Amino acid sequence: MNNDKTREVWVDWLRVTACFLVMMTHSAEPFYLGGEGSLILTRSDALWVSILNVVPRACVALFVVASSYLQFPLHYSTGEFFRRRAGRILIPFAFWSVVYALVWGSPVQNFKDLLLNFNYAAGHLWFVYMLVGVYLLMPLLSPWAEKVGKRELQVYLAFCLFTTVIPFIRQWAGGPAPVIYGPSGIPNAAKYPLWGEASWNTYGLFYYLSGFIGYLLLGLYFRRFVGDQSWKKTLGLAAPLFLVGAGICTAGFLTRVQADAAGVFPVEGPVGLAALWEGPWLNDTFGVALMTVAWLLLFRKIKTPGRFYGAVLLPLSKASYGMYLSHMLVLGLLSDWLRSALGIGTEGLLGVWTTPVQILATALLSFSLTGLLCILVQKVPRLGKWIIG
Repeated sequence: MNNDKTREVWVDWLRVTACFLVMMTHSAEPFYLGGEGSLILTRSDALWVSILNVVPRACVALFVVASSYLQFPLHYSTGEFFRRRAGRILIPFAFWSVVYALVWGSPVQNFKDLLLNFNYAAGHLWFVYMLVGVYLLMPLLSPWAEKVGKRELQVYLAFCLFTTVIPFIRQWAGGPAPVIYGPSGIPNAAKYPLWGEASWNTYGLFYYLSGFIGYLLLGLYFRRFVGDQSWKKTLGLAAPLFLVGAGICTAGFLTRVQADAAGVFPVEGPVGLAALWEGPWLNDTFGVALMTVAWLLLFRKIKTPGRFYGAVLLPLSKASYGMYLSHMLVLGLLSDWLRSALGIGTEGLLGVWTTPVQILATALLSFSLTGLLCILVQKVPRLGKWIIG
């Protein structure tokens, strides 16, 4: 897969798009995470966030599917697989973890925190821990993946899809959940126990099929069993899947915000309030799963490379991991600059359009600048690949 002539063109398009979508989600965060807590200034800001932060929400799932499509089942020995992944994933991650520890917050405390977890100021680095966990499972599942049939894999995917509706079942069964605060100060709603779970046991019936394992299997399914489809059939499937998925996420977010606002804006509270607003669009929820499938159906239609692919898309795809790791350093500065230049909320220079323009401009500028810098750094002899991946 490292030979440019044998690359899956659509996977490069997917990877680059997912990278931009990540930056779009982070560009929208200041409009519901304000200052030291949660803050949405106006009703129109709530609507813009619910749209512009929902459309890209499948971004992380798409990264996992791309890795699964290209790597699973393994093409070489377990030892070789981990040697390749360590150089590609862990060394750049370690480098940027040190950078963030030095740049944001207290370096001494940050380095202490790194012994146990990522620095919460660089919260996007959680992704690497999850990805490594998925990689650890690939060698165990590869023998099965090589032999699994279409119907059997569909059954397992159905189980995984069902786990994405469990949050709704918990809410229906248990009502408003009490909140538990962790060491980050960000709360999580306590889970109503289902199907074998209890106060002394969190490993219930669907525990081992939940989370990102479904996206690992989804990548396998698309590679093994999803053939080429006409544009009519593709759009006939992708459009309703995406609209339904986005509708579920948008309605869930707005419903929670409206309940806390009680019709009065601005609505604000501790940082944990935003964490609860985000519940309907988390990575392992039903709406995000539907949007992920829709994106995959569309990207699979991209077949031919073309000049733009060779000149722009391919270099960006090769630098996409470094872009993910480093982009918050650029995005944070651009977001602050645009907010100071354009103002905020409906009082900004563009009125009700101030917020969407800021979100999209921050994402586009961050993506362009980070992409250019990462491509240049990647070309540095000997060092570039260890920094960018």
